[in-house]
Amino acid sequence: MKKNKLLQIKINRKALRDYFFITLGAGIMAVGIGIFLVDAKVVPGGVSGLSMAVYYLTGGAVPIGLMIWLFNIPLYIWGIKELGAQFGIRTFYGFTLNSFFIDFFRGEIPGLNFIQLQNTETILKLQQNDFLFLILLGAALLGIGLGIVFKFRGSTAGSDIVAAIMQKRFGIKPGMAIMFIDFFVVCIAGLIIEFRDLAGERSAMTLTLYALFLLFVSGRLVDAIIDGFDYARAAYIISDKYEEIAKVIINDMNRGATALKAKGLYHNIDRNVLSTVVSLKELGKLISIIKQIDPKAFVTVHNVHEVLGEGFRRRV
Repeated sequence: MKKNKLLQIKINRKALRDYFFITLGAGIMAVGIGIFLVDAKVVPGGVSGLSMAVYYLTGGAVPIGLMIWLFNIPLYIWGIKELGAQFGIRTFYGFTLNSFFIDFFRGEIPGLNFIQLQNTETILKLQQNDFLFLILLGAALLGIGLGIVFKFRGSTAGSDIVAAIMQKRFGIKPGMAIMFIDFFVVCIAGLIIEFRDLAGERSAMTLTLYALFLLFVSGRLVDAIIDGFDYARAAYIISDKYEEIAKVIINDMNRGATALKAKGLYHNIDRNVLSTVVSLKELGKLISIIKQIDPKAFVTVHNVHEVLGEGFRRRV
């Protein structure tokens, strides 16, 4: 009974942690979209980009955040119908908070019109004097925020739901579907900006190219947040002196090592392949040790995103 209670407490704490980070991620995304990208007229694709396109077309008749929320509701219902309960409360929570924060930071919520962070001196100067840096900041905030939401099992709905349904019905890979949707939305937004003559000093084509660049940068950051930045390396060592190398790794570096049975096809002989994982700062020392013991050793080194086990910190 006591164990079950402790387990329930642990689950509840984890859920609270997840919702905290989903909230944080939604807020960071909202700053990237609402403060850096909307007035720059560089769209991020997906439902956010589609909402921005409609916002430009209608002259801002409906706030961006509310537009995003309205577009997401039918997609959310469609997702539940097609894919089941996996698009549950976390998805609704994610896109609702993101929508709220966008309008909150832009001062679009009644009674909070005084906020309008997009009109601060810093943002206005960036728009005028350093447009590329403005877009890079928006892309970074969008990618980091979305990555945090995904990492803690949240979602902001939108093109994620469409991509999942396309995979189920037509076997299209989600990454390909999202890329196609984003490209289509960016192009539509570019046409609207050209049609409404909203480009200002920059042409609609230039803004469209900025938008494609934005998609690339934010996408890479999403991957980095989810997978984690590399913090370790796995080394595979082929050497006749593998036992001597293993002893130094274990005794001097205080790292584990495993000998894997293998067969060298070039010489058709059985041999051992030594496998070990070290931190980034230890890699140089490991290579130096191997060279000292056996200069002819064959070594391959691979990036490691996650290590579970003694001697390495665990990612969140």
